[in-house]
Amino acid sequence: MLIRSTWTLTVAEPTTLPQSYRLELVKELHRRMSLDIGGEAVPSVVYSGIMGYCTTSRDFLTFDPNEFYQLSLCGLQETASKAIASLTFESSNPDLPPTLELLGAKFNIINRDDEITSYENLYHTLVAVEPEPEKRFDLRFTTPTAFSQNRIYLPLPLPSLMFRSWLERWNHFAPVYLGSDELVHYLSESIAVSRHNIQTRSFPVHSGRVTGFVGTVTLQILSLPDPLLANVANLLIHYAQFAGTGMKTRLGMGQTLVKRENYTFNQKADDINQVRQL
Repeated sequence: MLIRSTWTLTVAEPTTLPQSYRLELVKELHRRMSLDIGGEAVPSVVYSGIMGYCTTSRDFLTFDPNEFYQLSLCGLQETASKAIASLTFESSNPDLPPTLELLGAKFNIINRDDEITSYENLYHTLVAVEPEPEKRFDLRFTTPTAFSQNRIYLPLPLPSLMFRSWLERWNHFAPVYLGSDELVHYLSESIAVSRHNIQTRSFPVHSGRVTGFVGTVTLQILSLPDPLLANVANLLIHYAQFAGTGMKTRLGMGQTLVKRENYTFNQKADDINQVRQL
């Protein structure tokens, strides 16, 4: 089971939180779901933090009552996915929406959208039935994304690093093994970044900060003679919407979306977040 749960939030009045709130919030969400945090080599929960426009003053963020905010949680295996699906919040007033409270701040949960699927369904739909291969993939990175490279954090959308990130998570959790580093090498040799519109953003992690990139990236297949490999690439790219990309996805980094024909409210909000991300 895979789930991507997206909540739309509002505040009734200007609301201030420390920039370090993300760690406290992910701890609180794990506590409510009765899940451990930090004990897994590969995180089974991917979390976005609260995304949307807010003002920054030193170490604090202020959320605006005229804005919509989003929070997403993704589960990459059965236990985590079921815990996310069952996660609920109560309102003290049954006539008011449920609320998420943290460090004295209160967010109203006005909508929730759960996308639920499975590894088997993704593999069947995107690979096994041999659909017509896609040649172009438009990705949007809505929270800072980076890769750990020999003690250096690299904030660049290199195909080899992106595909390795997705493949490692897929092989760890999925019942269908896709391949090893040879597959990553083959894909990165045949698929290139054809265009991008990215910028770097600083992301607070514990007592320090990590620089990542946000924005849009287009991947283009240059030469893949085997349609199966093109479909495997498509599978991994769509899986990124659940698994995230790169490092520290359990803390809010690496949120990844694939642009689709049907342009939904959530995607419009995410486009805004790219420009005005925290």
